[in-house]
Amino acid sequence: MCRCTNRVRGTRPRPHGYEPIGSERRVGRPRQRDPAEADGMAGGAREVLTLQLGHFAGFVGAHWWNQQDAALCAPSEADAPPAELCPDVLYRAGRTPHGRETYTPRLILMDLKGSLSSLKQEGGLYGDAQLDAAIAWQGKLTTHKEELCPKNPYLQDLRSAEGVLSSDGIWRVKSIPNGKGPPPLATATAPKPLIPTESSIRVWSDFLRVHLHPRSICVIQKYNHDGEAGRLEAFGQGESILKEPRYLEELEDRLHFYVEECDFLQGFQILCDLHNGFSGVGAKATELLQDEYSGRGIITWGLLPGPYSLREPQKNIYRLLNTAFGLVHMSAHSSLVCPLSLGRSLGLRPEPPVAFPHLDYDATLPFHCAAVLATTLDTVTVPYRLRSSPVSMAHLADLLNFSGKKVVMAAATIPFPLVPGQSLPDALVQLGGPTAWTPLSACGDPCGMRCFAQSVVLRGVDRACHTSRLAPGMPLPSPLHACSTGEDVLAQYLQQQEPSVRSSAHLLLAPCKVAPPYPHLFSPSLGQRGLLLDGSPPGAGTLPFLSLCSRGEHPSSRGPLLLFCPEPDPGRLG
Repeated sequence: MCRCTNRVRGTRPRPHGYEPIGSERRVGRPRQRDPAEADGMAGGAREVLTLQLGHFAGFVGAHWWNQQDAALCAPSEADAPPAELCPDVLYRAGRTPHGRETYTPRLILMDLKGSLSSLKQEGGLYGDAQLDAAIAWQGKLTTHKEELCPKNPYLQDLRSAEGVLSSDGIWRVKSIPNGKGPPPLATATAPKPLIPTESSIRVWSDFLRVHLHPRSICVIQKYNHDGEAGRLEAFGQGESILKEPRYLEELEDRLHFYVEECDFLQGFQILCDLHNGFSGVGAKATELLQDEYSGRGIITWGLLPGPYSLREPQKNIYRLLNTAFGLVHMSAHSSLVCPLSLGRSLGLRPEPPVAFPHLDYDATLPFHCAAVLATTLDTVTVPYRLRSSPVSMAHLADLLNFSGKKVVMAAATIPFPLVPGQSLPDALVQLGGPTAWTPLSACGDPCGMRCFAQSVVLRGVDRACHTSRLAPGMPLPSPLHACSTGEDVLAQYLQQQEPSVRSSAHLLLAPCKVAPPYPHLFSPSLGQRGLLLDGSPPGAGTLPFLSLCSRGEHPSSRGPLLLFCPEPDPGRLG
């Protein structure tokens, strides 16, 4: 369950492929459009363009797109609820020059030199655009090739399972897991999927399982990802990047490419590193978007990795200053800004990472931290990705910042406390108030803050559990048990907890789906459907939402998810 809230400390709630656009090529996972989807989107999908700025943003984004891919490719089940989220909001359909229908993220990604590992800047489905270009020179040529980075074993296993790149440059796909497209190849036994180990993950491209469009990746050659020299460490360095015509024109060209093909662009979501020089890149990017596309929603997710070390005082000063400058500048040009981190503080006082009773993660590993934050994002962004009655990005921002404060705070309950056979009213009564939610914005102790606006998302609860199962004539334990629908139960719960708060709530049947290479983070006390097993300690968990993947022993979210609470923050950094 996700909750977005607007809070102020010590105040009362206020009332109330490098191809030209003309010959576009779209590459990625082939996909046939469902007729029911076309009917549901008769008015057109309200597209969102995603920008990922920075290497930790790349980690979060890789998990995010893997989760979207898992939802797209999940095998249909007889009892599966109808699709509630519209993938066209985040993805774009197209066709390759060879006539194959494709589906790729609507994404612009910026990172530093050396950050891609074995991933090609133009993507993995086409040959090298520069080598394939016609060469007018008739004399002798000498070719110097840089040694290729070894490909992660997981990616080798994944690509061999999906298909092969033939000698004619066409990607031959073996099968499409979601049942759309050509039938799967017959095999004697399905191989167990290879799950990457933490030690094999060096960069985000080591576990990215989706194919990207050639216009997605933009590499900043001026700074290095590895080494001590040529690092992008300061806010001012990042600002200066988009003041250079080379990078500014490249970003504008990619923006125009994606925006001009949209019919109903609702806005931009930005995943941006706050702790390094990419905070300056994000500041200039949001300024550019506000100038070029005024009236569109701009929601910025400021990302920070886990806890830091006191043994690096200079880096800690940079981190603090970059975060402060980034929040100030990006909030000036964004509709909404939300910091996301598993650390408890943005300041110089180190604190232990946040803890979830049913998650066992290593806060020093970006691979783990990014997985938790990506799962949070997948739920908190639900309102503007709904297929029916969606809330636009601009309206969501208006809900949360009507007081004039654009920086909000997120909180999560993972997993939601639901046991087999329990109803939603019983679970919410047992959950109690907002103190059961874990803050994810590194804003310190939320005690003393008052919430005056919130957006809440609860997903993955079966319809049979939405209302009370008490026999007729039995006394009602609470007003929640008198509600006739799950939506009314959730709305009544929020009204009881904070009656003066302006609230928006969404209840979804479908869970948040994850699949390999999502790390093993979830406790054995969660059952097959993501519910707490009998015998689990009381209050040990807060949101059943993961189960075993049908292809192996990997957790995949299936149960309910109570997750997010952004709230305007007064600017405190510790």
